[in-house]
Amino acid sequence: MFSRPLPRLTLRNLMLAMAVFSVIITLCNSFYATYEVQRTLLINNTLEANRVYAAKLAELTESFIQSTRRQLAYSAGLLNNNMNNEQMLMAEARRLHEQSNAFNSVVIVNAKGIIIAASPDTLQVKGVQLSSANARQSLQAQAPLITDPFVSPSGNYIISLSHPMFSDNGDYLGYVAGTIYLQRSNILGEILGKHYYQDGSYLYVVDKHKTLIYHPEEQYIGERVSNNAAIDTVLAGKEGVLNVVNSHDVDMLTGFAPVASTHWGIVAQRPKEATLASINNHLFNVFVKSIPIALLTLAGIWLSAIFISRPLWQLAKSAEKMNKQDVQQDISGVRSWYFEAAQLKSAILRGIALFHDHINKLHTDSHTDAMTGLLNRRGMQHMLDSYEQRQTPFALIALDIDHFKNVNDTFGHDIGDNVIKQLALIMQEQARRNDILCRSGGEEFMIFLPATDATNALEVAERLRRKVENTIMDDVGSIRISLGVSHWPGRAMTIRRALKQADIALYQAKHQGRNQSVLN
Repeated sequence: MFSRPLPRLTLRNLMLAMAVFSVIITLCNSFYATYEVQRTLLINNTLEANRVYAAKLAELTESFIQSTRRQLAYSAGLLNNNMNNEQMLMAEARRLHEQSNAFNSVVIVNAKGIIIAASPDTLQVKGVQLSSANARQSLQAQAPLITDPFVSPSGNYIISLSHPMFSDNGDYLGYVAGTIYLQRSNILGEILGKHYYQDGSYLYVVDKHKTLIYHPEEQYIGERVSNNAAIDTVLAGKEGVLNVVNSHDVDMLTGFAPVASTHWGIVAQRPKEATLASINNHLFNVFVKSIPIALLTLAGIWLSAIFISRPLWQLAKSAEKMNKQDVQQDISGVRSWYFEAAQLKSAILRGIALFHDHINKLHTDSHTDAMTGLLNRRGMQHMLDSYEQRQTPFALIALDIDHFKNVNDTFGHDIGDNVIKQLALIMQEQARRNDILCRSGGEEFMIFLPATDATNALEVAERLRRKVENTIMDDVGSIRISLGVSHWPGRAMTIRRALKQADIALYQAKHQGRNQSVLN
C-alpha cells in the first residue's frame, strides 16, 4: 500500500497559517489584558463598596446604641427615688419595653442583685437572684454597660444594655437594663438582616472577644471566631478591606468597620466568584459578537493568500499588534492595490473598531456613576487632569442635599435613591453645554464650569438652588440643597486647593442655616 503524500508546504499555506495564528493569539492577548484590568477594577470597587457599606451600618448601630442608652438613663432618673414603689417599677419596665422594638425584654435589678420588675410578664423572673458572674456584670460595673453575651435566668442567650441608679446621697440602688436576645428576632437583625443578598454576600457582627453576636445563620451566633485577619483588624479599631477565606473555604472580598462605643466589629463580605461573574459574562458577549468579524477576516486572508503574499504578510504583522493604539494607522498604510487585499484590510479595520468600541464602553462605565449617569470620582479626576494639563480655568460648585439622612430614615433608602436621581436630572436640565456634572459620593455632587468666573458661577448655583427648592419630588415633596462655590484660575493655585475652598464654602452654607449658596 502507498501512503498518502503530505500537502505541499507552499508560501500561500505558510502565510495563511501565520495570519490565522497571529489573529488568534492577538485576540486572546487582548481579551486577557482586558479581563485582567476589569477584574482588578471590579475587585477593588467591591472591596471599597463593602467597606463603605460596613461603615454605614456601624454608624447606624452606633446611633441605635446611643439612643437606647439615653432611654435607659431617662428611666433610671425616674426610678432613683421610687425603688420601693412596685407599681411604678412595673409600669416603667412595661413602658420601656413596649415604646419601641429596641429591647426584647426589660428588667430592673436592685443593689442585691434581685430582679424587682420585668417586662414582658411571661419572663416570670421577678424575685430571681442573679448568681452567675456573667449575669452580675452590670452589678459589678455600677456604670453604664453593654455586657458580654450570657445566658439569662429565663434561659435566653442575650446581651444587656444597662444604666445604674443612685440615690440622692450617692448610694448604689441597682440598675435598669434592656436585653437583646441574640438567638431570636431582635433589633440587630432588623438593622442588619434586611441587607442580606442571595449571591452569597452577607455580613456579621463580633464583640470584643471575637464572639459572633449577629450572623444571618443563627446557629453560628455565640461561636468565637479565630484566625480571621479582618476580625483582628476591625477589633483593633481600624476600618478597611481585606481578601480573606471564610470558614467554608470560600474566597471573600471583605470590608469592615468598628462600632466605637461597644468595641464591636461589623464585617460585610461578598464571594469573589460572584463579583467576577459579571465580567465573565460581559467578555463572553464581546467574544460572541466578535466571531462574525473574525470569520470574515479569516475568509479575506484566505482569498488574499491565493493571489499574493506580501500584503498578507503586512496585514499579519500588523494584526500581531492589534491591542496597540496605532494599529489602525499601520493597517491603513498597507498598499492594498487589488480588490481582495482591500476587502481584507477593511474587514480587519471594522473588527478592530468594534473591539475598541467595547473597550471604550467598559472604560466609560468605569468613569460613570451607575445610579445617576453623572461622572463618578474616577471620571472627575480624569477630567481634572485634562483641565490641569491644558491650564483651563474653571469655577466649581460643591453641593449636597440638606438633611438627607432624614429622608432615608423617614422614607427608606429606595426613596432616598430616587431623590438623588431626580436631583441629578434637575442638574442636567440646568447645566450649560460645557458644564461637567459629577456625583462625588452619597448625596454630594460637584459641578465644573470651564471658562467661568466665580461671580457667574454663584449665579448658576443660585439658579440651581431655586429650581430644586421649587420642584416637588415624588414621595418626599420639596428638598433643599446647600452649595459652595470657588474658582481655579490656573497655575496660580492647585486644583486641590480650589476643591478645598469649595468644601469650605459648602460648610459655611451649612453653618449659616443651609439652603443657600456661599462663594469662597
